[in-house]
Amino acid sequence: MNIRKISRVLVSALSIVMVVGISALGQDDEREVHVGVKGGVSVPNLVGGGNEEVTRDYKSRFAYNFGAFVEVGVSPRVSIQTGLDYAPQGGRRDGVQPITRPIPGLPTLPAGSYYFADFKNTAKLHYLEVPVLFKYTWRRQSGPQFYVNGGPYMGFLVKATQVTRGTSTIYLDKNKTPLLLPPMGTPIPAMPFDADTDVTNSLHRFNAGITGGGGIKFPVARNYAFIDVRASYGLTTLQKNTATDGRSRTGNLVISFGYAFRVKGK
Repeated sequence: MNIRKISRVLVSALSIVMVVGISALGQDDEREVHVGVKGGVSVPNLVGGGNEEVTRDYKSRFAYNFGAFVEVGVSPRVSIQTGLDYAPQGGRRDGVQPITRPIPGLPTLPAGSYYFADFKNTAKLHYLEVPVLFKYTWRRQSGPQFYVNGGPYMGFLVKATQVTRGTSTIYLDKNKTPLLLPPMGTPIPAMPFDADTDVTNSLHRFNAGITGGGGIKFPVARNYAFIDVRASYGLTTLQKNTATDGRSRTGNLVISFGYAFRVKGK
């Protein structure tokens, strides 16, 4: 996946949305423009690890998200929405897994080879994301209104932390073959793996993907409250050094609650 090409496409799409929004505000017609805020919960995960030992078997974690947006009507049922979201990503992995940091006193292994231990590992990636959503709403004279939306997004990594917890002896493989000390052949005493490691510089700052879902709007006079459910999937590899750190992409399920104010239109 060519990051430069993705970046150009998404920047172009966002520029079009901004032009449409500015044009809509400046015209004296009935086109609706809303601004809103939202917040909720997200269930991110790291996907695409495949058979690479260092990136496989990650599960979803729980996080919070929030953001603000502008929605510009194109027709009575179609609108374009963009904004800025705080979008936590990442995942968790518990149990026997590779040790990705050097262990004092043990020889360094070749790239792609690892010592193993039994501990808890959570990847916390903090992104600012700009989605560009095309939205279709089934309008009604009164009562709730359902909608679907979808489109691309681009994200910027603010910070990434690997949080590890637990104590374990060292294993030679994921099958828990112990690393033995000479001359008696005793296992290495259990050591702590409690650490918060900043891994921001080992990841690409730019991320891009597709997102989509739907929700329900509750009209409140000229404004509306809403519940939104959306899934996203990253299209770019996160790691800079794929030989040692493997390959992962982001995935996320977001449930948001919000409120939008009509600033233009009837």
